[in-house]
Amino acid sequence: MEMREINPWNWQAGFGFAHAKEVTGVSRILTLSGQCATDANGAPQHKDDMAGQLQLAVANLGEVLKQAGMDYSNVTGIRVYTTDMDATLANWASLIGPFAAVGNTPASTLVGITRLFSPDLLVEVEAIACA
Repeated sequence: MEMREINPWNWQAGFGFAHAKEVTGVSRILTLSGQCATDANGAPQHKDDMAGQLQLAVANLGEVLKQAGMDYSNVTGIRVYTTDMDATLANWASLIGPFAAVGNTPASTLVGITRLFSPDLLVEVEAIACA
């Protein structure tokens, strides 16, 4: 599998994402449901703590990837849904850290929403991964 970033501009570099990822030679595509800051039973965690929720949502994403035999380096794109845009941007490093640690800058979309499935949740992260 080969991945190529397509970045007509550079402003995104500080946020750790690419404008596009071209993937060739793929044998598997994994579509991940949105992951939130929930425990194994689906109970919300880290109420009113955006950094904590981002970290746990991405850790949960990592666990799904692991179960599929993949990791953060396989992720080609993420969509982040948030009820608090300013808090998400202020804690962006909590989200992008695991991707940066493996040298990956996935294509990214950040969307402001009114609420998630629980009013205690602030953020949800979904992804596409390839192998």
